Amino acid sequence: MPGTVLLLAAAPVGRGRLVDAASVLPVLAAVAPSVLSGTDTATVVELADPLEPQAVLTRLRAAAAASGPLTVFLAGQLQLDRRQRLPHLALARTTPATVRYTALPWHWLREELRLRPDGTTTVVADLHADAESWELLRGRPLDCGRNIALYGRVAPPPSRRTVAAPAYMRAVATILRSGHRPAPAELHEQALSRLAEEDGGPGLVLTAPGSAPADPHPAIAACVQAGRHGDADALAARWERAAALAHGASSEDALHWAEVRADLAMLAGDAARSCRAWLTVAATRLAMGQAADAVEVETAVDRAHHQWGLIRDPERARELGSLLAEVRGRVPGRRQGALDHVRRQLSQLQIQGG
Repeated sequence: MPGTVLLLAAAPVGRGRLVDAASVLPVLAAVAPSVLSGTDTATVVELADPLEPQAVLTRLRAAAAASGPLTVFLAGQLQLDRRQRLPHLALARTTPATVRYTALPWHWLREELRLRPDGTTTVVADLHADAESWELLRGRPLDCGRNIALYGRVAPPPSRRTVAAPAYMRAVATILRSGHRPAPAELHEQALSRLAEEDGGPGLVLTAPGSAPADPHPAIAACVQAGRHGDADALAARWERAAALAHGASSEDALHWAEVRADLAMLAGDAARSCRAWLTVAATRLAMGQAADAVEVETAVDRAHHQWGLIRDPERARELGSLLAEVRGRVPGRRQGALDHVRRQLSQLQIQGG
């Protein structure tokens, strides 16, 4: 499955800079995308000393929405906002007084990654902390969420008037330039070993292997129960895309997730979206050569028919009714008169539409 790699290096411009984060980007960019991602092919997105937190969030959100494995290489410095004292990734315009408005909150990173399927996401981080962040993080370790593998280090503030180098990330890049990508935990240990030889102690070591791929259905159900229908559909959509890439859009795995999303639309009260999704499932199964009286085909059409009856928007009901009538002509189902019912209702809608 194709991978996605996000290279992000950020630090303030001027006296507030603790680390020359962007200096490591040319070394990372010289590594083949497939080695950076650990996949046969990969898309690489690079952000060097970005200015606006919203721009970084947009790129991060796009990377997090990718179906395949995601690897984030992150070099930069951490600062606390003065109001809530939460860690932020400082950007080019960040000063101690403007952290809240000009830096990227670390919890934004966690939030964007939290719906990623388990076992698909790795963050490799080389961070330097200012004095306040360093004291906070010594008692409250940094993390990216329970399902995200995080490896790296947080270094203490460098001595005054010194700009540090991202030595851990440079060690990672040097190892990867050999053309071989070890498992993330092994890569991390090798980088720490080089760091000890060349740069002294690593500071605070970040190690969170993340969780193995697991059944996402409980997480989806929890989202529905909490009324977070958009999150539930987003999570199911990612699994559907992953299944389609791995096994094909017409595979049973992909169709299963299409059916889950059709049910989620029903639970969200979106009858039109649910109807359309069930019709798509039915059409896909028929195109695969499944029989019109196969249980899976009949079930899909019956559920589309039921949801169609709940659509209150006449225009959408007419549009989907025409599609339903076409499919019902091929899949009459076991309910006598189902096709006639669609035709009668559709005729009445056409009259109402003038």
